[in-house]
Amino acid sequence: MTPEPAPSRSGPRRLAGLTWPQAARLAPYSVLAVPLGATEQHGPHLPFTVDTEVADALCERLAVARESVVLAPALPYGSSGEHAGFPGTLSIGQRALELLVVELVRSADDFAGVVLVCGHGGNAAPLHRAVARLRVEGRRALAWCPSGPPDDSHAGRTETSALLALRPEAVRTDLAEPGNTTGLAELLPALRTGGLAAVTPNGVLGDPTGATAAEGHRLLDTWTATLLAAYDHWTATP
Repeated sequence: MTPEPAPSRSGPRRLAGLTWPQAARLAPYSVLAVPLGATEQHGPHLPFTVDTEVADALCERLAVARESVVLAPALPYGSSGEHAGFPGTLSIGQRALELLVVELVRSADDFAGVVLVCGHGGNAAPLHRAVARLRVEGRRALAWCPSGPPDDSHAGRTETSALLALRPEAVRTDLAEPGNTTGLAELLPALRTGGLAAVTPNGVLGDPTGATAAEGHRLLDTWTATLLAAYDHWTATP
């Protein structure tokens, strides 16, 4: 894939900054990167937007590292029904998210492909079903999600560190407290029947105490390297 020559730039190429004639020239040589997030509780110390902010930051890093990538605006809603016991959580559900992803990627047919970077684990199942359907239709789509420890899967040290690196003013470290540190696999039966509120009264799965911005930067670097490797492998595969 050979990107269209473009003037030098100091940051990623953003769809929000293009006109349609510019997009028309770039799209056949470009991959659209779409951050998929959520608006859901993240314990007493983190904002509702953690998953969206992480996904957006990783897409931005991808677009900076690979000039063939155009960064799309983030989707800030996902499948977050398991967090319904905590006020403020907004969810569109699995079926709606799956259909949304399918239609979104179909609408991006002018691009050479679409990379969907997902910051919320609850989106994974409908996202992968959507990508499987799109591939059957002959469309180029890649889904990628960052990984984390099974005993620190929500609003714990991992996500707290990541947000301290991205937007430290949004982290209430004075309110950070441990939640349920049982491995996610052991919690899944109770989670499926009673949601997150059934296994953690404060909405945390993990222990955010001791999280640092330095650790967050290391995590973001590791996730970025893994995303770049997945992107490069995908673009090299017919």
